[in-house]
Amino acid sequence: MDTLHLADVSHHISDAQWEQYLRDGYLRIGRTLSQDALAGLRTRIDDIMLGKVRDDQLMMQLDRGGETGGDYGSMAEMTLGFKGASLDYRKIENLERDDLFLSYMQQPLFREICAWHYGAHAGISAFRAMFMNKPARKGTLLPWHQDGGEGWGLDRDPLATIWTALDPATVANGCVQIIPGSHRLGLLSKRGHTISAEHEHEHCPADKTVFLELEAGESVLLHNWLLHRSDVNRTDIPRRAFSICYMDARTRVEHDGKRFPIIFGDNSLKPRVFAPVG
Repeated sequence: MDTLHLADVSHHISDAQWEQYLRDGYLRIGRTLSQDALAGLRTRIDDIMLGKVRDDQLMMQLDRGGETGGDYGSMAEMTLGFKGASLDYRKIENLERDDLFLSYMQQPLFREICAWHYGAHAGISAFRAMFMNKPARKGTLLPWHQDGGEGWGLDRDPLATIWTALDPATVANGCVQIIPGSHRLGLLSKRGHTISAEHEHEHCPADKTVFLELEAGESVLLHNWLLHRSDVNRTDIPRRAFSICYMDARTRVEHDGKRFPIIFGDNSLKPRVFAPVG
């Protein structure tokens, strides 16, 4: 089994930082990956994209930004299984199945963050543990949206996402853009996801937009209702990231009662060997 040596993240989030998060809906939490661990996750995700490591239970979606100009409405289908050797995948989900990504997800600082949101004794699951990629000179233009609502089909809304840069995230390569404090508006539509043109005009003026530039290995905590968007990648390097949406382990899919993998608490996932192909 591979191991992941994390950065020294033994620090705790202070009361002042939690107050800032309540006000702004986001919090920069600094470096959460050592250089060695960062290199390990980069290598692992590249091996998955190139088919050197396989798991048919991964949801995978190729990027079509070069073909469509980054149009959000023209994305490729996201389905289970490998789609061919390419470093131009847009999304890969279910990465809690991988031992390296799981060990990163289970670090104590993230448990502390989950306890603050859901209670110290609550079990914690992951709605999605997701690689997100804007390949060089490609990527999708994501419109302003929130993460939640009836469109997710859950019996309660997840509240917390930890977003980690695997490459430097810059304005030029499509870093996340946010509207600080917008989580306090609540969900702007019952369905969630993208917002109306009227709401965008009212709540997302350019002078309130903050660009979340991050160094590789740094993370930011995002409230799921925070309005956010991102641009295409206009540089010659990819903008890779790993996003974990943590939620109360009692959360179920409404139509079939399905629950999600336990990350913290009783019956939590244990690292498994993700074997090389061949």
